[in-house]
Amino acid sequence: MKEGPVEATRLKTWSALSAQRRKPSEYEAVAVDVHFLNDHVQPGTTGPALPSLAESAYVNQWYRKNLAESPLRLDDWHGFRDPEEVTYRRYNIIQEGQEHYVAEILDRFNGEGHDGGLDAEWLEVLARLYTPGRFLQHAVQMASAYAATVTPTSTISHCYAFQSADALRAVSHVSYRTVELARGHGQFGFNEDERRHWETAPEWQGFRELMERTLTVYEFGETFAALNLVAKPAIDEACVRQLGRAARRFNDTVLDLLSDAILKDTARSRNWTGALVKFLGENDANTAQLSRWVAKWEPLADKAIDAFCAGLPEGDRAATAARQATRDFRATLGF
Repeated sequence: MKEGPVEATRLKTWSALSAQRRKPSEYEAVAVDVHFLNDHVQPGTTGPALPSLAESAYVNQWYRKNLAESPLRLDDWHGFRDPEEVTYRRYNIIQEGQEHYVAEILDRFNGEGHDGGLDAEWLEVLARLYTPGRFLQHAVQMASAYAATVTPTSTISHCYAFQSADALRAVSHVSYRTVELARGHGQFGFNEDERRHWETAPEWQGFRELMERTLTVYEFGETFAALNLVAKPAIDEACVRQLGRAARRFNDTVLDLLSDAILKDTARSRNWTGALVKFLGENDANTAQLSRWVAKWEPLADKAIDAFCAGLPEGDRAATAARQATRDFRATLGF
């Protein structure tokens, strides 16, 4: 015989979303408050990130130092949303379309003998400044993947995860083109000299330093500032946009169009970056701290831009344009 309700009224959605009194969107269902850490560790909290382990455990010390002790502070980190509400399913749909477009470019121009008409001067530039770029994009991928593991909320982690995938997409494009160029112009060192150029060519040493230093920043806030506010904009403007513009002057339509395709990913990354800056700006102290980090990292990025663009045709103009574009981007965010 039943003496009362067997159970409380069942929730009709995730408990974290129940207050909104409506069915959650696909984005909300898969992206909001799904960290395994949940609220155990956020900037300003105390106690172990993983209560099942001793507080002295290395992983708990790591999260304590690099997340809980971050100087950035907000009352509710779960309020952040990706303005484009990208989910894994939607990301794959978007990129499937983009990769069909890229495949059509490669197939069409390969069939037309595009690479056979490239100028020797430009081929030297490609061998020195384009095909070694897979190392740089891999560094962006690694930095983004790490950043996804040390954020206060899952909605930020999602954005970093897709940014990491974007960088791998760029790596795959460069790798494919490296093999194509090696088949037709092996005498320029394609598919053989990339690592040597990356490690020794003066054009790359600024970006090597910038990304190696970025990869050794582990704290949540400074990682965001160094990577998304400084390093990645410098890479996008110099190594993607300005290299693509130079390609036009040498009738390298393939690289021109591939650069534009990658810049679509850049636009999406900058969109969520701007949204996170605005979200953090709810606390004026956060904006001031981000400004200090930008000032710290900007000289390294300028140095990297100047060194890379020195190897491009009209290098001074390219460097000036790239530096200005990074400042224009940060100016839109209030820096």
